[in-house]
Order: sequence, then structure tokens, then C-alpha cells
Amino acid sequence: MYRSAIRNLAAWKASPDRKPLVLKGARQVGKTWLMKEFGRTSYESFVYLNFDEEDELKSIFEKNKNPQRIVELLSLIAGRKILPERTLLIFDEIQECPDALNALKYFKENANEYHVIAAGSLLGTLLAQPKSYPVGMVNLLELSPMTFDEFLEATDAPLFAYYQTIRKNQIIEEIFHNRLMDAYRSYLIIGGMPECVDSWIRFKDPARISRIQRELIEIYENDFSKHNGRINSGRLLMVFRSIPSQLAKENEKFMYGAVREGGRARDFEEAIEWLVSAGMLNRVYNVSKPEHPLSAFDKLDAFKLFIFDTGLLKQMAGIDNSAILLKSDYQFKGPLTENYILQQLRGQFDAAPRYYADKNSEIDFILQYGTEIIPVEVKGGTDKSAPSFKRYVSERNPSCALRFSDRGYLTNGAITNMPPYLARKARELL
Repeated sequence: MYRSAIRNLAAWKASPDRKPLVLKGARQVGKTWLMKEFGRTSYESFVYLNFDEEDELKSIFEKNKNPQRIVELLSLIAGRKILPERTLLIFDEIQECPDALNALKYFKENANEYHVIAAGSLLGTLLAQPKSYPVGMVNLLELSPMTFDEFLEATDAPLFAYYQTIRKNQIIEEIFHNRLMDAYRSYLIIGGMPECVDSWIRFKDPARISRIQRELIEIYENDFSKHNGRINSGRLLMVFRSIPSQLAKENEKFMYGAVREGGRARDFEEAIEWLVSAGMLNRVYNVSKPEHPLSAFDKLDAFKLFIFDTGLLKQMAGIDNSAILLKSDYQFKGPLTENYILQQLRGQFDAAPRYYADKNSEIDFILQYGTEIIPVEVKGGTDKSAPSFKRYVSERNPSCALRFSDRGYLTNGAITNMPPYLARKARELL
């Protein structure tokens, strides 16, 4: 399965400012496969070292700070010479060996001719603590679950070939619109976890997908107790499990009292930070003004939390596959669609998506495109009644406004309606 992050890795390899690369992202999103595939296709060879599986590796980094000596010892262990620029050196599960994480700075300072990539489960929680890794001495790349376009390429290559040809203001023929909508609904069920996508390609068995999703959720919940440090694992679990009910509320703003009766920020804010840093949750801040630069207007006490993979949210919310496939208006359709749209929008724009809410109205997402501010309305069906959105467009007169709904791709004045399968092309089509 092709992952577009390969292009980022190729740019990293070619960069004159290249530093050791730290690949972060939630467990099971495909970090190990991506590193090995990059080593296999872009280098003469690669050496893969896993600190979780090979405990004795840790002693090499505990006793040595000289990268040349480290490379010499690792060559002996690997049974082949590690060559500058020609061998990719992969450190996996590096969170199990803080000395190896710290050694990356010595590679940058004294042996940058060696190409080194490191990755690990819940690594984001370590990177959130500056003392735990060499600040300024590494490049960072975040890997997320497969996006809709990656999913489409893996599951239906001919339809993906058509998808690639879609350009701004192009008419999308009804037959292709319907097929792409079917692929989108399949994505809502399967999600972007590589194991789920691979299982679907091989077996086409929805029950098998559900089982994998349940197992993944269990793995993540078990991780909370293993890697949380000083944060109470029960609170991590309570926050994580509360997300479907938080999103099901009419006002999706995260409420501490919805996690536990009488709950306050001081009880759960550390747990939220940990889950966001670990890549398990995506946080969207409310802004006091929908103006450039968005980050200057963040209301840090007002935010929404979404699950990092839409398929896992579908599983956690207990939505039956038939509700999605039969195009019915089930109770959780709006939040699931929003979760999907956010998952596709992330990484496309320079600033992370926000949302805007005042006393009278709420805009689902706000995007920053250069100095332009783009309002986004998300609809779970074909309904286009959106009084808050239309009032915002009328009063603020943005150069562009996006509505995602099941209707066709068309522009009417400032408002462009995009079917949800085009969310990953939003920036390209603006």
C-alpha cells in the first residue's frame, strides 16, 4: 500500500539541512513498515534495530556517546557494514531507550553523514518534554492513519486514477460521484488503520474489520497503563472513552463534567495533553476571532476532541455498518462526518483547523489559507440548510467558503460544495 509520507522521506534524504529524523504517530499507523519500505526502495541497504525486542542494544548507547563507535558496534550486531549515505539506520521503539534518543544529537553534531530514522509508540509524549530529546537536533515527521486518497489507491486503483484527474470546478459525472461516495462510506466503516485496510483488500469481511478495530482499541487502552508515567491511567481511559458521547452532544465542545460528574479541568487536563501528544486525539481549538493568524485567537479553555481514526470512532460509538451503507440518517452521522473531514484536512494547511462559535452560531471548522480565512460547514447528508454558515458568509464576505455534503461538486457565489470524498483535495481545489 502506498503511503504519501514516502515523498516526505525522499525530500528529507535529499535535503542539505537533513538531521536525524524522528517519526511520530500513534501505534499501528504503519511507522515500521514505512521506514523499512523507504530503506528498501531508496538505499542500497538498511539496518533495522528494535529496542523493545532486543534489550541488550540499550547497553551500547548507555556506554557510548561517540556515533562512530556506536555505528561500529551496530555493524557488528547487524553483520554488515553501515555506510554513510548508502545505509539507512532505523531505530524502532526508541522510547524504550532514552539514551538512543539522546544520541541523535551526537549523530547530528559529529556524524551527520549517516542517515538515521527513529520511531516509537507514544513517542509524542516524550517529545512533549523537551528534556527527553535533543531539541533542534532532529527533524520531525508525523504519520497518521491512511487518508481517503491512500485508501482509495489501495482498494480501487481504476477509481483512484479517475480521482487523480479531478481539477478545480470540474464536472464529476454521476457514475463516478456515486462510486466515490460508496468508497467514502466504506472508508467510514474501515478507517485508515493499515491492518484494517489490508484485511479488507484480502478478505472483504466486515466482521473481521470490527474485530481488528476492537483489538486495536484494547491495545491502546492497555498502553495507557504502561506508558503514562505520573498521569493516572484511569483518567486517560475515562477521557478516551468519553469522546463519542462528547461528540454526540448538540454542543460538541469538550466538557469535563461529561467525563465524570463534577469533573474539572485540573482533574483531566494532563490526561488530555498526554492523549493529544500520543497522537490518540486531535484537538480543535475555538477562536475568539476568525482572523489571521488563527493561533493568536485560540481560546485555550474551549476545544473539541476527535478520535485520530474515523473507523475506530465508528467502532467506539457502536454504529452498525448497515446505517452507513444504507445512507440512513442515524444519530451519530454528523459527528462521524466531522471526524472524517478533520482527519482529511489535517496537514493540508499551514495552521491546524480551528472552529468558531459565538452566542448565536457555530462554524464547524475554520481554515487559514495564506492570509485568507475559510469557513467550513460539514453536513452528514444532502441537506444544505445552514443558517449560521450562511449568516457568517453574508456578514464577513470571505473570498471562499466550503460546505462538505453528499451533494455534487459545484460553486455558487462564494460557497463551494464539495462531496466528502474531495476533502483530501480541499487545498488543491481552492
